[in-house]
Amino acid sequence: MHIRDMLADAERTGAPSFSFEYFPPKTTQGVQNLYDRMERMNAFGPKFIDITWGAGGRIAELTCEMVVQAQTYLGLETCMHLTCTDMGEEKVNDALRKAYKAGCTNILALRGDPPREKEKWEATEGGFRYARDLVQHIRKSYHEHFDIGVAGYPEGCDDNKDEDLLLDHLKEKVDAGATFIVTQMFYDADNFVRWVGKVRARGITVPIIPGIMPIATYASFLRRANHMNCKIPEEWMQRLEPVKSDDVAVRDIGKTLVAELCRKILAAGIHHLHFYTMNLAQATRMVLEELDWMPSPDRPVKQALPWKRSLGLGRQVEDVRPIFWRNRNKSYVARTQDWDEFPNGRWGDSRSPAFGELDAYGIGLTGTNEQNRQKWGEPTCIRDIANLFVRYLNKEIDYLPWSEAPVAEEADVIKDHLLDLNKRGLITVNSQPAVNGVKSTHPVHGWGPSKGYVYQKAYLELLVSPEIFPEIKKRIEDHPDLTYHAVTKSGMLETNAPSDAPNAVTWGVFPGKEIVQPTIVERISFLAWKDEAFQLGSDWARCYEADTPSRLLLEDIMKSWYLVNIVNNDFHEGETLYEVLKDLQEPNLDKIPQPPTNGEPNGTNGVEAST
Repeated sequence: MHIRDMLADAERTGAPSFSFEYFPPKTTQGVQNLYDRMERMNAFGPKFIDITWGAGGRIAELTCEMVVQAQTYLGLETCMHLTCTDMGEEKVNDALRKAYKAGCTNILALRGDPPREKEKWEATEGGFRYARDLVQHIRKSYHEHFDIGVAGYPEGCDDNKDEDLLLDHLKEKVDAGATFIVTQMFYDADNFVRWVGKVRARGITVPIIPGIMPIATYASFLRRANHMNCKIPEEWMQRLEPVKSDDVAVRDIGKTLVAELCRKILAAGIHHLHFYTMNLAQATRMVLEELDWMPSPDRPVKQALPWKRSLGLGRQVEDVRPIFWRNRNKSYVARTQDWDEFPNGRWGDSRSPAFGELDAYGIGLTGTNEQNRQKWGEPTCIRDIANLFVRYLNKEIDYLPWSEAPVAEEADVIKDHLLDLNKRGLITVNSQPAVNGVKSTHPVHGWGPSKGYVYQKAYLELLVSPEIFPEIKKRIEDHPDLTYHAVTKSGMLETNAPSDAPNAVTWGVFPGKEIVQPTIVERISFLAWKDEAFQLGSDWARCYEADTPSRLLLEDIMKSWYLVNIVNNDFHEGETLYEVLKDLQEPNLDKIPQPPTNGEPNGTNGVEAST
């Protein structure tokens, strides 16, 4: 979506509208940590993010990689910075091609700062001298595909303090095809409002987005303000100087000052704020809380679908997915990235667009063996694993091998049932409650257009031992409204589903549209998920040394247990699934596997508890 359209929507609705800037970290671990933070901060409700350009070499490549990750795997609307510094036309074209292929539709075109080793900015041979030249090139090459932003300088820039000349340059950039302006950071609201008036007097009518730098510490506040030659109001210094050694007090006063700045900007007719996060969450979150802009039950983050849509090229029309990847969104995107087209309106023949191999990046278990042992401990019996899932449901840990994100709010409706199942050794890999026609604006279950109703069938996905599977199967088959698929790692499949046709487990009814069925259960895709689910468990097992109880336990579960999905096709009934499984308990909850001796098999089944 173009940024100008987001800004027009913000002006029309008057709803809070803001965005975040991030920059490429220097280390591999820093990049991964930032991806995690970007995903968490997306819950704050930004309209888009932007990623700064690292001129030259690996950092420039990393900017492109981060745009791909954000658009395709995190589903974040992303604006890519692009500068003229150290960039010949060939490099610019390569960066634009990568952005296009990532589904990116927004570029911030900048001249850029001179490299550190040079005092003055110089154009690269065969490159562009001014930002307006870059704007013209992008517009000529990609026409209206990219919305193009340019920089504005309310307080001048490093090598030019002539305001009138800078306004002339800004007009040239807009005339060349720029459609929005993002300003350099500032803290003087009155000067910004005055500058906006001069911009408009020059006949520049495109939206202006003010750049806001939250205050994290006193030292960083001064350093950044001095680096940007940013004027600091005297009142700010009077309030911050006395507490400069107390970071907590600085952040608390800083959030109030920055929020006051934001309110003055908004009162002057600006409809969107852009936060320079410096890759940190706390100071930005505090300002949003002070403005009362954080999502709430009365103002939830609106979802188009019950799962996070990828914004990769060609995927923006996708509106149907199997439920099995509900908690592993990035993995699903990775395994389907080579599909020529994506399900739109209905789930087609999944035998044709085969799921990708399991060795692709982002599919296997993340983290080192040591990190995973620290996160999940060293389980020695089934009860230990069950307790790990209990901790996850109680939000004491953020993720599990089969869940890459914290437990969803929706699970609160069935939390007691899920806790009970896990305590009895029935491991809940995935679930959703029944929903019987709530409004699409519902803060927990809602999705889709604002006028409509959404529905869900109760769904459970379990890991169960071969000892109790026969009884589960019997109880399900005795109940006419329940269908199931059960499979072992080796591929032995059992089901009572009447056909291989997709079974919609979520749907929405909206005015003027056909019924939308975005989540389904289907046999072929379940078998593809089976391979991934058992590999994740095997990866977890390999985090422990051979012949240790943890390794033996997890290997046996992966080798002999069933992965079972159950759907209650009567969406009016939310309790039936749990009634059917009532009183069933894994018989070997506390048995600890022992290493094999004299060629005897090991495992949790039929072994004696250690003493």
